[in-house]
Amino acid sequence: MTIQRFENGPRMSRVVVHNDTVYLAGLTAEATVGQSVAEQTKEILGRIDGLLKQGGTDKSKLLQATIWLQDIRVVDEFNKVWDAWVVAGQTPARACIEARLQSPAKMIEIQVTAAR
Repeated sequence: MTIQRFENGPRMSRVVVHNDTVYLAGLTAEATVGQSVAEQTKEILGRIDGLLKQGGTDKSKLLQATIWLQDIRVVDEFNKVWDAWVVAGQTPARACIEARLQSPAKMIEIQVTAAR
């Protein structure tokens, strides 16, 4: 059994690969903090693309996604960006929940799991 970890630190790893499954830590915006949920979502999804690539996979192999929104009333704005990003016919199992995040300026957190 091999476990690979990428971008790991004392608290967590951004990417963990076990067998043929790639687990990503939850991601929040960095460059777009304070901007709209659409802008934060675009940034996060771009980072997810890069992290999945590090793990040897891509968004067409997503298995599961969990999305936490600071305010569930922005779910339609989020969904427009999400729907344009996911691969049609390859959408993951998904949960979308309202939750208090690290700061009011961070409007969204996304965590995904993918197959290789």
